[in-house]
Amino acid sequence: MFVTSAFAASTEAAAQDAHTAGTEVPAEAGHDAGFPPFNPHYFGSQILWLAITFGIFYLIISRAVAPRIGAILEDRQDRIARDLDEASRMKAESDAAVAAFEKELADARAKAGSIAAEAAAAVKAEAEKERAAVEASLSEKLAAAEKHIASIKSAALAEVGSIAEETVTEIVRQVVGVELTSAEAAAAVKSAAGN
Repeated sequence: MFVTSAFAASTEAAAQDAHTAGTEVPAEAGHDAGFPPFNPHYFGSQILWLAITFGIFYLIISRAVAPRIGAILEDRQDRIARDLDEASRMKAESDAAVAAFEKELADARAKAGSIAAEAAAAVKAEAEKERAAVEASLSEKLAAAEKHIASIKSAALAEVGSIAEETVTEIVRQVVGVELTSAEAAAAVKSAAGN
């Protein structure tokens, strides 16, 4: 209640102030006036100020803000395009470097394979040469050993007769008690060897 009577008092005071100032308050400005922006009496001036304000904001945005934003967007787009070009150039360089590396690696593997094959062939040839030399040396030693054995054998066989004669002479002397001459012992050995 207090609020309504206070509002009514202020409305009446405003109406009297308006009369004394020479302006007239519209009739509906009383209790039915409501919030001034929704009052149809002020729509004309509100639309005028809205148009003026919109025009000023439009000029500010179109002349100052939009060109700056456009320049920023264009600069950013140019930077992105440069970065993409740089990235594609670097990718091409890295692809070329990888291809060169793989080619050099394949060449190195092929060269290592040929070097290994050459080394294996050289080692095999050297081993074959050494084996042939060892075989020749062994053949010579074997031939010399066989010759030595043959000479020892022939010498032993030559001495077998004299040993046999000495043995027969000693056996006859010890068993029979008779001394045989070397001619008799040789004849006895020959007759035993002939059987």
